[in-house]
Amino acid sequence: MTELGTIPWPPAPIETERLVLREPEARDRAAVIELLASPEVGTYLGGAQPREEIEHAMPGAPTRRPGRFTVDLDGAMIGQITLTKDTGHLRQAAGKVELGYLFLPRVWGHGYAAEACAAALDWFAGALPDEPVVLATQTANIRAMRLAAKLGFVEVERFEAYGAEQWFGMWSSSATSSD
Repeated sequence: MTELGTIPWPPAPIETERLVLREPEARDRAAVIELLASPEVGTYLGGAQPREEIEHAMPGAPTRRPGRFTVDLDGAMIGQITLTKDTGHLRQAAGKVELGYLFLPRVWGHGYAAEACAAALDWFAGALPDEPVVLATQTANIRAMRLAAKLGFVEVERFEAYGAEQWFGMWSSSATSSD
């Protein structure tokens, strides 16, 4: 497995029809706090984080690191996408690059997650051709299950973790380009 850290970072901003995927900036701090403190966002992630704890842990700009994109709509952050090498939170994902995404509830239902995740996966496929990407979500998270299918993730297995049934899928650029 190629290390994600070997990719030159940051890439040029990635532009889609409606969005820009870019590095986090200081101006994103309030939106990141809103995102992480949102009860709706935290529904399938163990709950919202207390706002005061987030503010204390992030006194300045959101952390920049390879694989983390801010999703920008008309100059404002509406979400974030991560492509990170899993450190073992799930046995199935250990050592693999995992797609993660969070969007503010007020922008749900407009296709922004699909558009942004597809752009991030396209970028990843260009940077690390033929490297698979994994995604895990609770089966109860119907929106995430639909998005995984739309993006071309293929179910590998289902298992119990964190007190709920989990869905684990894999994506590869070679599998999606042959369709």
